[in-house]
Amino acid sequence: MKDSTNVQFHLADAKAIPLSDGSQDFGYSLGVLHHIPDTAQALRDAVTKLKPGAPFLTYLYYAFDQRPAWFRATWKASDTVRRGISKLPIGPRKAITSMIAATVYWPAAKVATVVDRLGGNVDAIPLSSYRKYSFYTMRTDALDRFGTRLEQRFTKAQIQAMMEAAGLEDVRFRDGVPYWVAIGTKKRM
Repeated sequence: MKDSTNVQFHLADAKAIPLSDGSQDFGYSLGVLHHIPDTAQALRDAVTKLKPGAPFLTYLYYAFDQRPAWFRATWKASDTVRRGISKLPIGPRKAITSMIAATVYWPAAKVATVVDRLGGNVDAIPLSSYRKYSFYTMRTDALDRFGTRLEQRFTKAQIQAMMEAAGLEDVRFRDGVPYWVAIGTKKRM
């Protein structure tokens, strides 16, 4: 990639994206905006970089608005664990989240795989979507989930409103896991 002439990498704050407004054909933020204190503002900042009619794809942590109470309670307990782990130095944080991937994500994914192969419905099994992913993905996602200090969750309605307020229209959501993946296009003025 470093020899490619058609690719540029930028490391910048959402408030200072080093691209001209209205210059981009496509934008996306997958699993990042929910870790930024002002998610709505960061989304607006990203959308300003798009050309009119350009699509913006995002994935934001969902608020479990369509999940049963036991599922939300399980998440709440795991969030207490996350708050402690996220304060650790990166070395111990990576070690602990790798253990979580090995002892929670991987076994849940394997149970879901068996249930799926037997023709059962895996929708109610936490972490069932990981049955299709590698252990590497489980490790990186466990680090993202448990290793970050700020985690915000949004309902579908909140995401819709944020995307529209950022200047996106024709907002559409993925119907299944992972919730909420959404795409909209920048309004044509």
